[in-house]
Amino acid sequence: MKTGKARAFVGISGYDYKPWRGRFYPEELPARGWLEYASRRFNSIELNGTFYSLKSPSVFQRWVDDVPGRGFVFAIKGGRFITHNLKLRRSETALGNFFASGVLALGARTGPFLWQLPATYAFDAERLDSFVRQLPRDSRQGEAVARQHDQRLRRGALTEAAANVPYRHAFEVRHPSYFHEEFYSILRAHGCAFVIADSAGKFPMACEVTADFVYVRLHGSQELYVSGYTDSELDEWAARIARWRSPRGGSSDVYVYFDNDAKVHAPFDAARLAERLD
Repeated sequence: MKTGKARAFVGISGYDYKPWRGRFYPEELPARGWLEYASRRFNSIELNGTFYSLKSPSVFQRWVDDVPGRGFVFAIKGGRFITHNLKLRRSETALGNFFASGVLALGARTGPFLWQLPATYAFDAERLDSFVRQLPRDSRQGEAVARQHDQRLRRGALTEAAANVPYRHAFEVRHPSYFHEEFYSILRAHGCAFVIADSAGKFPMACEVTADFVYVRLHGSQELYVSGYTDSELDEWAARIARWRSPRGGSSDVYVYFDNDAKVHAPFDAARLAERLD
């Protein structure tokens, strides 16, 4: 068991939101400066653009270059082609394309990988276990996975890692069939985290800890992606995080990302939670 207080990373899911100009981002700040601005206020940001499309090594390198200071990490959301289209099956080449698209450039900025499964297919132990076994556990294994890429990476492929760093993986699920011990056991066996997700009651929620880190996504407590969090709600989340981080609770690193971006609550709620933690 680890000793001492673990780290807490609190940030936002994505940063490139035009409605945030003039509210979170200064009106005069050009969009190319938004990432640097946000990274000076949070110690982590979840890259969600990687979910929608494959990026390029130059894009990942720009993200690294735009983040100043030490200790900042990115969480990286896995591609929906893998999770939603392929439904985790026959994904070797797709995983190769994902990791070769520039992920290896993140180096020491690499935080956990988020794999969000849709509510459209149920738990299948064989499917999940087979997929998890393919996931790289560090950047050297990531290089091997990246070499499985095909010709779809027309903007270049990166198969050499910028640094040798460990990789962590977390799974956010929405179908009710995942919320049981068999699923949690598979995650524990592979050291993967169960994502504790507040989705305003639209999807089930559980607070299972299955790895040496905890991954939390806050989509809104009353209205999905829209509502903000009250002081008392943030107090409750801060208390949970304190328990997860304490040596008595297993001393887990905790990553928290606010995804209630529709009404520009996310950056301000993240800042309010961070203040409660440190």
